[in-house]
Amino acid sequence: MQNSQENVFEIDGTHVSLEELISGYKKSKSMKRGKSKADMKRIDEQKLKPYQAELIKLQKHLENKQQKMIILFEGRDAAGKGGTIRRVTRYMDEKHYRVVALGKPTEEQKTQWFYQKYIQHFPRAGEIVLFDRSWYNRAMVEQVFGFCTKKEYEDFMKGVKGFENDLVRQGIILVKLYYSVTKDEQAARFERRKNDPLRQWKLSEIDLQAQEKWDDFTTTKYNMIKSTHSHSTPWTIIRSKVKQKARLESLKVILNAVDYAGRDEGLNYALDPDIVISGAREIEIMDAQITSTGKFIG
Repeated sequence: MQNSQENVFEIDGTHVSLEELISGYKKSKSMKRGKSKADMKRIDEQKLKPYQAELIKLQKHLENKQQKMIILFEGRDAAGKGGTIRRVTRYMDEKHYRVVALGKPTEEQKTQWFYQKYIQHFPRAGEIVLFDRSWYNRAMVEQVFGFCTKKEYEDFMKGVKGFENDLVRQGIILVKLYYSVTKDEQAARFERRKNDPLRQWKLSEIDLQAQEKWDDFTTTKYNMIKSTHSHSTPWTIIRSKVKQKARLESLKVILNAVDYAGRDEGLNYALDPDIVISGAREIEIMDAQITSTGKFIG
């Protein structure tokens, strides 16, 4: 029964105002939305587990065969590199992998051979090393922000393919992943970092300038991939706007790089062509953009 004068409703013998009903409805809807989001995240994480189990087999295979593996994670800031690395390593044997994320070079390192600071972190036999940014810092961040000279950049671009070919020739399994995120999605992720106290530590001065230098990074990405993609040391591009899909496909790329024993043939290792693109195909796409519009899109 409704008391129209006071806007009060009687529900199961209890008088409830319209304001209370509206407030209760909004709270219930918000809780359902939060629960739904948490449930979806839990489901997404469950989808990764069979492939994470395969990574443990891959690790064991490398250990038994005394092989070495290096995985490079490159891409713009907030492209999803760190989150993917955490999913890759979540269940791996920590005695047989390392994550390397180097800061800016020290004064001593600036006087050394460029690759020296990276080589000291290379894997021993039976180990995987994951570089959260690598020597390609010189081709991307250092080039865009002027942290290296023109000659240093040109020397790197001329020499890196030879350097990597030597690694592969010596038996190192090298996987190069580039995470490609849209400008709008990067901006949204930066905004979340600004507003979330648990993520604010991720936001650097470089990040704050990334949107302004978007086109510079795009041109530099194009030059880097075009110059350093090869048959023996190819780039794999991961479209990372949807983090969950990017993480799953990254696991597949890594698993497909090694012919390890005990592979679960019941799993689907086929790559999603909307998420995973070869370096050569990415250059074709970017060339087509230039031809049709006069600029890179994205």
